[in-house]
Amino acid sequence: MPYVETNGINLYYEERGSGEPLLLIMGITAPGSVWAKHADDWQNHFRCILGDNRGVGRSDKPEGPYTTAQMADDYAGLIDKLGLGKVRVAGVSMGSTIAQQLALRHPDKVHSLVLLCPWARCDRTAEAIFRHMATIKARLRPEEFANYIQFLIYAKRSWDDDATFAGLLDGRQQAAIDPMPQPLHGLEGQAEACITHNTLADLPSIDKPCLVIGGRKDIFTPIWMTEEVAGAIPNSELHLYDDAGHAFHWECIDDFNPRVREWLLAH
Repeated sequence: MPYVETNGINLYYEERGSGEPLLLIMGITAPGSVWAKHADDWQNHFRCILGDNRGVGRSDKPEGPYTTAQMADDYAGLIDKLGLGKVRVAGVSMGSTIAQQLALRHPDKVHSLVLLCPWARCDRTAEAIFRHMATIKARLRPEEFANYIQFLIYAKRSWDDDATFAGLLDGRQQAAIDPMPQPLHGLEGQAEACITHNTLADLPSIDKPCLVIGGRKDIFTPIWMTEEVAGAIPNSELHLYDDAGHAFHWECIDDFNPRVREWLLAH
């Protein structure tokens, strides 16, 4: 299995496709394999690198707390170990905060950025949600915790659609039999990284092409967060999906995949 030793941990990653490198950084609780339906498209144009973040999947899960700067350094080591030079980076949710830090701390390694449902800082509501995630993970069965995450990330359109709802039910069943569930301390470490992330004052120094995307129905990381990030990064582009939530990249996948692909090919 492909691992690299970086920043004091063993980081697991998978590769798909060929071409210029595209680093894909997933969000809280999720392994890199959750990018699969997007990589199905993007691998036809890029060498897609799907990493398991510190604290989840096959990567090491040391005791926390973690920071987004630390997790960015994990990926900087991966980039170096694979000899990638500069990479395009797409990060979703917590992955977008890691991507911000990668561009700030290692600008020589970043070619362009796609930031999905990002934030530059947490307010009290966001902090409470992240802490509550850890609290209830300790008390719920895996399928019940998966259901809670679904409440946070999917908009009404998904719950109302029969096929999508069937997928949500299947997701809960898969969580119940997941052979590698995220340990509580891994989620706690990631949640702390999300809470303490604050790059608002630094984002104006990013000089890379940047596409920021959000969903207007996002109740997890609301639209003000997305707009604040886009407003802070000079010359960034902003796209908002009207009837989608935090999971707009699945809810609007037929538009999302080609939209991001064409932007990356141009940047």
